[in-house]
Amino acid sequence: MNKKSRRQVYSALEVARLCNVVNQTAINWIKAGHLKAFKTPGGQYRVYPEDLESFMRGRKMQIPQELLEAASLKNQGKSILIVDDDKGLNSVLAKYLEKNFEGLEIFQAFDGFEAGARCSQAKPGCVILDLDLPGVDGFSLCERLSKDEYFGKPAIFLILSLQDEGLEERALSLGAQKLFKKPISMDAVAERVKAWLES
Repeated sequence: MNKKSRRQVYSALEVARLCNVVNQTAINWIKAGHLKAFKTPGGQYRVYPEDLESFMRGRKMQIPQELLEAASLKNQGKSILIVDDDKGLNSVLAKYLEKNFEGLEIFQAFDGFEAGARCSQAKPGCVILDLDLPGVDGFSLCERLSKDEYFGKPAIFLILSLQDEGLEERALSLGAQKLFKKPISMDAVAERVKAWLES
């Protein structure tokens, strides 16, 4: 498994610099609850890159490349997003991976819209994606996640429930690294996740 690295955080002063505002404005954003932050034991505010990026993006502010790079590295290699509208399977898979991989941060989404939001906020290093989602083209979502730099280009493992001989080839051409057919083997998923973490 990848070695843990110290996470990048920004002080209120650094937030102000990145946003081109004065220090007090950054502090006001935090105190008002607009910008997510935490306090150090010494009482100083600290902000994670992904939270600052989300804040700036929501206000249509120009985001410095420095921040984009820091945010994209947030969970690469140690976090995973499970996207499946079958809540039972989604939860079972999440609990199984949590049990077998200590320190792996696990997120869940139950539709395509939620998946996009989760990928924007959490920047998971890997996405387990069910292609057959209601109201969304799973292929388009797979392609977007694999090609758009904004999402950090996570590893993508697809869950197939549709019976079509051409699906596997198409899915792999869009950036998926591995395919699992329903009913899926938890051990097979765990084995692939382990290989991904160690790569």
